[in-house]
Amino acid sequence: MANKVLIVDDDMDLVESMANLLEAKGYVVFTASNGEEGVDMAKAERPDLILLDVMMTTKDEGFNVARRLREVEELRGTPVVMVSGVRKEMNLPFGFEPDDTWLPVKQFLEKPVKPEVLLKAVAEHIRKD
Repeated sequence: MANKVLIVDDDMDLVESMANLLEAKGYVVFTASNGEEGVDMAKAERPDLILLDVMMTTKDEGFNVARRLREVEELRGTPVVMVSGVRKEMNLPFGFEPDDTWLPVKQFLEKPVKPEVLLKAVAEHIRKD
């Protein structure tokens, strides 16, 4: 059975390009355009990996969603890779490092992300049941 990837991002052009890339590699892709939809979709579809943007409805929505996903028992083990341009957009002089409490994700990728970098991250972090 093909691995399932959920993309949570409000940039529909980016979502389409990532979905096409992943589907061409055999992944089944689901999408959501904001955090609330993303959490609901994750509960319904139980993806093997979630690609999560930061700035959607609010400037920090993705950070909050990452923490919410850890609070849902059946999603706690689902790896999350954050894909965002928040650092550049907000002109932040620092990057983001995943940790267990504030940023419980496996990896943080800066937009724009090269296709080969995205594919490598997905393959590396996808949950294998």
